[in-house]
Amino acid sequence: MQTSYHSAPSLKELTFRGMFLGALITVIFTASNVYLGLKVGLTFASSIPAAVISMAVLKMFSGSTILENNMVQTQASAAGTLSSVIFVIPGLLMMGYWQDFPFWQTLLICASGGILGVIFTVPLRQVMVAKSDLPYPEGVAAAEILKAGNHQEGENDTGIKEIATGGIIAAIVSFATNGLRIIADGASLWFKGGNAVFQVPMGFSFALLGAGYLVGIVGGIAILIGIFLTWGIAVPYFTSASSMPVDGEMISYAMGIWKSKVRFIGVGTIGIAAIWTLLVLMKPMIQGMAQSFRALKDPSAQSSDRTQLDLSPKSMIYITITSVALIMVALHHFIAEAPIATEYAFLFVIVCTLLAVFIGFFVAAACGYMAGLVGSSSSPISGIGIISVVLISLTLLALGKFTGLIESTEGMKFLTALTIFSGSIVVTTAAISNDNLQDLKTGLLVEATPWRQQVALIIGCVVGALVIAPVLEILYHAYGFTGALPRADMDPSQALSAPQATLMTTIATGIFSSNLEWSYIFMGIGLGLVLIMLDLLLKKASHNRFALPALAVGMGIYLPPVVNMPIVIGAVLAWFINRHLTAYAHRNGKNVEEVKKKADRYGTLFAAGLIVGESLIGVILAFIIAASVTSGGSDAPLALSLENWDSTAEWLGFAVFIAGIVIYALRVLRAKKG
Repeated sequence: MQTSYHSAPSLKELTFRGMFLGALITVIFTASNVYLGLKVGLTFASSIPAAVISMAVLKMFSGSTILENNMVQTQASAAGTLSSVIFVIPGLLMMGYWQDFPFWQTLLICASGGILGVIFTVPLRQVMVAKSDLPYPEGVAAAEILKAGNHQEGENDTGIKEIATGGIIAAIVSFATNGLRIIADGASLWFKGGNAVFQVPMGFSFALLGAGYLVGIVGGIAILIGIFLTWGIAVPYFTSASSMPVDGEMISYAMGIWKSKVRFIGVGTIGIAAIWTLLVLMKPMIQGMAQSFRALKDPSAQSSDRTQLDLSPKSMIYITITSVALIMVALHHFIAEAPIATEYAFLFVIVCTLLAVFIGFFVAAACGYMAGLVGSSSSPISGIGIISVVLISLTLLALGKFTGLIESTEGMKFLTALTIFSGSIVVTTAAISNDNLQDLKTGLLVEATPWRQQVALIIGCVVGALVIAPVLEILYHAYGFTGALPRADMDPSQALSAPQATLMTTIATGIFSSNLEWSYIFMGIGLGLVLIMLDLLLKKASHNRFALPALAVGMGIYLPPVVNMPIVIGAVLAWFINRHLTAYAHRNGKNVEEVKKKADRYGTLFAAGLIVGESLIGVILAFIIAASVTSGGSDAPLALSLENWDSTAEWLGFAVFIAGIVIYALRVLRAKKG
């Protein structure tokens, strides 16, 4: 019989040793994520590896509990999300506005933006976590890992075997893929029809396969539609409408079209879908906030159930005021160093503070929804960053015309830099709001106390913020960024590319110089409106059995297909298995719900194993790569340099991925036994 943590309030939860361990993991994972994000534009989700490490360490001490482990992973999860600020802030060095990373300014925008991300999502917990059917794949996986590793669990079948099997398989494949480089992480079939270039993409990530299994068929189909609109319609159209350069190469030409044109359609779709999501959630959000303020006036109205207790409204007000004040301090120091008249400085501080807070609140709901739909790792934070940069740029453009700053080169450079600086605050808010709801889902499943989780994540934000500035400074002076080398004798080929920061800076510069292509963003907005209407019609006609979430379609357009396709395949796999088990139960006179419940458990545990296996190898490889590059070695120190291996690696990756799907199906279909 399973232990009820809800009925055991005496269990240790937010402890000093847990906070200390969480801080150590946060420091290590933040440094790793900052490096990988600047190098390749990707970060790894840190909550699940943190949960595994926490269980291993705390089991050496007496009295450790599942709730204490949950607090450690909640705190450490800030590392994988707060480091998303690197998708924007390096742009200040790339454009030559900063010469290094000022510690206090970087600390303040990371900490204050992250804390606001926690606070803004507190009113969303009831509507988006407790009373929602969103899958939250990583939150569910983390909960299953915590339950399976809990030595107080009373069940004979703890699930350790399923998690271990999935973890070992994913770890081996991930090491062969990202370490030895003998297996490709994806493959694509490219072909032309006239001048039009088409792609049938495929990705081979087992972690994303597991995430897709948890996402479900509705989200999977929506992402698949986004992929089809991108590689079956948009890219072929744009490639056929313009001639490929004579010395051009088909794949790089088509990918260039996707990055410079089609991806911005995805940005427009995500943007309008995010606004719609906020409007849909507005009523329950207001009800939740009203309930909180009623509790502030009348303490007896507050729930006595500890698993329903969020931060008190009074605490939220004080924390919000403090965070906003810190944002104003950071902006004041940034603007005080600029070539701007004193009478306008305060105006820019107020406007940028309002922009950061307002847009941050707006994206918190949208990012929380996206995290619930497909998980934090697959949520397009950089897309949200683009939307915020566009909105801030347009506002500052109008203010620049009013103050006359837009008329000088120095003034335009200042406005562009201020956009990047303010956008960094929004991105940290978006990233942490993503993470907070995922963590609260884990907490709901293990019956944790929400306000303690929220405190743990705030601590994680502060610790992560303390680390980010010095790590950025070290990496900048060690390698430099593309287009921004601190010393003349540095090797440009070793520079960190920081691809998202380059894109954000290009967009902001394009808006202030009036040469940004708006047509693609507007096309995406139009597409998003059509998708929203289709979603409403589908829900109405099918009595909510079918849906077409516009956000998921936009993600299918915006995210690389190597990320999208494994999610789609995992969702389709879950649907087929569910259909098969339903038919099997009916044929054999078995209880359908019992069979499906057992299958859900097997599938969720195995998915958790796949995610944790790949995540842990990602962490280990991050340290190995960082150590190698720091000592002057390669950024792929374990790679086996095999000649003419690319094609073989793709076929091998495909074969291994198919084998993984078969193994996954067989593990889940064991639910037919017994």
